This record gives sequence, structure tokens and C-alpha cells, in this order.
Amino acid sequence: MTWTTTGDLGTFLRHAHTFLHSRPVEHTVPLTLCDTLAAAGPDVFGGLPPRFGWWRDGGGRAGAAFVHTPPRALQATPLPRAAVAPLAAVLGGADGAAAPDVAEVPREVAGDFADAWLRLPGHAAGTASTVRLSRLHRLTALAPPVPPPPGRARAGTAADRDLLVRWMAGYAHALGEPELLRGAASMADDRLASGSVLMWEDASGVPVATAGTTRPVGGVVRINQVWTPPEHRRRGYAAGLTAAAAARALGGGAREVVLFTDLANPTSNALYHRLGFRPVLDRAAVRLRPA
Repeated sequence: MTWTTTGDLGTFLRHAHTFLHSRPVEHTVPLTLCDTLAAAGPDVFGGLPPRFGWWRDGGGRAGAAFVHTPPRALQATPLPRAAVAPLAAVLGGADGAAAPDVAEVPREVAGDFADAWLRLPGHAAGTASTVRLSRLHRLTALAPPVPPPPGRARAGTAADRDLLVRWMAGYAHALGEPELLRGAASMADDRLASGSVLMWEDASGVPVATAGTTRPVGGVVRINQVWTPPEHRRRGYAAGLTAAAAARALGGGAREVVLFTDLANPTSNALYHRLGFRPVLDRAAVRLRPA
């Protein structure tokens, strides 16, 4: 039972494809990261080489995986407990690669992962602290807001690019994820090219909010980066936009629509519950600092 790592997307998918597609809701982030890398190239997230890993169980089958697209957080799938300490060892440099700044792991193993990291040689004086808790939700039955907010949803266009890049920067700052800034322009270009950007414009036609959707992978579409600038908040735009994004995904053939919420934000969690989303699992973002 061991982890194997590679910098080659094709090699990773040859070993992990079946495992990742076996639970496409729970594995939505690694799946969509791989999809974006395949569609837009390895530089889409900021120019640093991506890194992939898969863990084999006693029968030699893939039973866990991770995708790391620096400078963004490493994303791990649900992990058997037997895979947790070996993952910490790999991320601590066992394969010669640099450690990620942040690793997102299932919440239930975050403590074990942090402890394993701190037990690594030279790490006793370091830190491994949870900096964010998030929750994955899946849509059960869409319940759009009544009445809807003023205005309408529309597809993003090339004319929205500069505004979208600024809003993505605002989103990154609000989440405390400055690493997202490095890839904001290339990600905006990819999303606009793939038609995965929605804008909400108010009754006068002024854009006031945005949301993104992933391309469907394994029948799953994820709504992400829902952002309303502070001056346009408390008018229901995020609710209307999220409902529109979910309806568009379902109309396009998605079997599941999912999204993540920050557990520190009770307002957004309550909003998505009202729209028909229900919890699936919790994640912890663990910041890793060697001594």
C-alpha cells in the first residue's frame, strides 16, 4: 500500500481514472482540475508544473488520489486512514518534490494528517494548522428564489473579461487565497472560451454578480466562484444567479449539480440550503509550514 506520484496527467489518469469516476460527486474537484488541465494546458493555473498522486490498496487498485496545481492548494480525495500518514510523508518531500503550502483533505482525517506531518523528520518545530473548513453540497430539488431578484442571468462574453478578472481577484482576497490571483487572467480566459461564466445584470443592464460552472465531468457540474461585489450585495443576486446556473446545468444534461460553501459563512450556507442543496461531506484546508 503506497503512493505513486507523477507530473504527467496522462500517466495519472491511466492509473486513477476508474477510481475518480467511481464517485464523481465526492471527487468533483480532482476531476474538474484534470479536465481543465487537459483542455487548457498545464499553465492554466499559474505556470507552475502540476503534480498528481494515487494510492494503491492491498489489491493494487487505486483507492485515493490527489491533484496539486501550484500555487493553489493540493486537493485530496476521501482518504482511507491507512493512506493518511503515507500522504504526509510524500508531501513532506519523500518523492523529492516541494511541499504544498496548503493541502485540502477530508475533515475527519485532518487531525491525523497534521499529526503525521509534524512527526516527519525536521518538522517537529513546524506547524500544520487548519485554516478553513468547507462543505460540499449536492442539489436535491431546485427551489429558485420567489420573487426573483431584479434583472436576469446571461452568459459571460469577451466584453466582460476585464471585469471578470477584477472580480476573481476580489473573490480570492475575500477567501484569503491570494494564490488564486496568479491564475486569474488565464482562468477567466478559459471560462469565457468554454462558456462557463454567468453574469447577473440588474434591471438597467449593469453586471452586478458572477458565477462559474465547471464543464460536466462524470455527469457532475460544480458551481463555483459565486461573487457579488460588496456594493451590490443584499439584493438576492447570488441566489438568482446560483439558481440560474443550476437550471442551466440540469438543462444541459448534468445528472448532479454541486457546490462548496465556507463553513465560516452561515449566510451562504443558509442560502444554498433554501435553493435545495444538501450536505455531502466536509473538507479541511491545512496550511503546512516546515520548521
